[in-house]
Amino acid sequence: MKEIRNYIEDSLKGLFSAEEIRSLTKIILERCCSIPQQRLLFDKDIQISDTQKQDIEAIVTRLKNQEPIQYILGTACFYDLDFNVTPDVLIPRPETEELVERILSRHRQQGIRILDIGTGSGCIAVTLAAHLPEARVVAADVSPGALSTAAGNAAKNKVTVHFVETDILARKALEDIPGVFDVIVSNPPYVKLSEKESMEANVLNYEPHLALFVTDSDPLIFYRSIARFGNKKLRKGGSLYFEINAQYGKEVAGLLQEEGYTDIEIIKDIPGKDRIIQAKR
Repeated sequence: MKEIRNYIEDSLKGLFSAEEIRSLTKIILERCCSIPQQRLLFDKDIQISDTQKQDIEAIVTRLKNQEPIQYILGTACFYDLDFNVTPDVLIPRPETEELVERILSRHRQQGIRILDIGTGSGCIAVTLAAHLPEARVVAADVSPGALSTAAGNAAKNKVTVHFVETDILARKALEDIPGVFDVIVSNPPYVKLSEKESMEANVLNYEPHLALFVTDSDPLIFYRSIARFGNKKLRKGGSLYFEINAQYGKEVAGLLQEEGYTDIEIIKDIPGKDRIIQAKR
């Protein structure tokens, strides 16, 4: 066991922090060897088979190529649930958990209708459905691959979500997504193409660009389209929630004001960056 631990730590040294290496080592050993983390701490004489060593070496090689561990293992934890992740979807992130928490803390009424636009892995929609069992949750995405992953995550977590394939930038979205909603939430693409140069390789080389990037010439295109969609599909007094690029908090707030929304609030994430905007119709 000590030998394989040393192999993992030495292989990843310089690529990750010491804390990240410790965490990755536990995850790898638990996954490849089916060894609970508690046993890893106390049982130093565990024997590992040749097959298990090969599996560990394969994961380490992919990590050295800067592939995210979530894609390597095919799973990620979000809020308190497990999600399958594929190259069709973004890895769920902690700041999006803050968005979900804000919605859950404010919308507990029975029969609430929620729409998640650009659902990706389904992490927002599935988590809301799991914690609001009386809610009617609809999730939309333009990517068939993302919708397939999201539907699998709804089944995995034993919740009901209605999935719709549509392009929110197209007028047909109004027809594709029937009904009126109490809450519309979206974490749309918001990274400018010019920001590619400053991005980490593990994001740029592996996460889907369709879900990440917008043009520099119109970085608010999704917020504008969703706000206008909300003016037709959000009930009067209903709530709109966005995750945003920290650079554009004031601009998105101004856009919402121009579209007639009220009670607009910019909320900072735990690191202190503008990350969430909420508004009412």
